[in-house]
Amino acid sequence: MEKIFLIAGFGGQGVLLAGEVLANAFMLADKNVTWYPSYGAEMRGGTVNCSVTMSDEEIGSVQSYNSDYVIALNQASFDRFLPGVRKGGTIIVNTSLAVEAKPRDDVKYVFAPLTSLAEEKLGNVKMTNIIALGLLAKSSGLISLDELEKALETVIPPHRKNLLPLNKSALEMGYKYDLLPINC
Repeated sequence: MEKIFLIAGFGGQGVLLAGEVLANAFMLADKNVTWYPSYGAEMRGGTVNCSVTMSDEEIGSVQSYNSDYVIALNQASFDRFLPGVRKGGTIIVNTSLAVEAKPRDDVKYVFAPLTSLAEEKLGNVKMTNIIALGLLAKSSGLISLDELEKALETVIPPHRKNLLPLNKSALEMGYKYDLLPINC
């Protein structure tokens, strides 16, 4: 089984960190993994995305144009990457920064105000990406919350270890969010 995940947003939203955490979680689950970042020349505010491929077998290509799961953290990412979601795939949309719309009827949509949740419930908008990972774990059923938490411990640098409890709370918040994928 091979599944392709794409996480997209703008610089400063932690897109690459989320991808790295997801890739490490799959490695902890004994899966073969690739992590492929893509970003513009801009520092903060430019377009950023990364693709994570997870498989039980060896992975032949690091990049794919179609994804099984997409996390779109802003409107530009939703518009750009929705066409690349495979039929029957899932797109998780941050409705704090994107309009809730269902232009395709062959994919599943998960809408959640991720940035608002991060700000209002956790007091830190930088947790938006981690809430999205929790939501991805719940809606995909392909990775456990425990594996994501262990991956956070691996990926978070030593000078940021004080943020681990907040990151774990963000994961749990996303995982417990009561909105499941909606079929059109």
